[in-house]
Amino acid sequence: MTAKAQRPREFTGRHMLAIILAFFGVVIAVNLTMATLANTSWTGLVVENTYVASQQFNKKAEEGRAQAALGWSGNLTIAWGEVRYSLTDAAGKPVTLRGVKVLFRHPAYEKEDKAITLAPATGQEFAAQHTPKDGVWIVEVDADAGLAKPYREVRRIMISHGALK
Repeated sequence: MTAKAQRPREFTGRHMLAIILAFFGVVIAVNLTMATLANTSWTGLVVENTYVASQQFNKKAEEGRAQAALGWSGNLTIAWGEVRYSLTDAAGKPVTLRGVKVLFRHPAYEKEDKAITLAPATGQEFAAQHTPKDGVWIVEVDADAGLAKPYREVRRIMISHGALK
């Protein structure tokens, strides 16, 4: 029986090279993954030109106050694969509409945005077939009620199991 003498393990230059390559490989892989995700998701662009948007702010705020003074309220329903919208005045009577456009904007991914045009349905309601994915959406409704500008309504909504919550 011979006792083999074990050589002690040595930390060589090859070991150090492997550790450095592994470290920088992980850093490069994480950076590439983050850059790819950032490039394929929300651009972060809110307005094309912030100067122009700031110049239009007061005019848009005034239009919003004039619209709020009408006292109208919109009724948006989303269920069973259908989007419906109607508008009532301050007395609760239906407002006659000529057309309704709805833009579903995903808060994080512009690729998910979807614009639909609703068609006349029953009574003063407009409707279209559309089932947004479950999650949070920003809905912009432009309803043509015969005013100088469309009645505009913006809501942040939650869709769960294809229905508005």
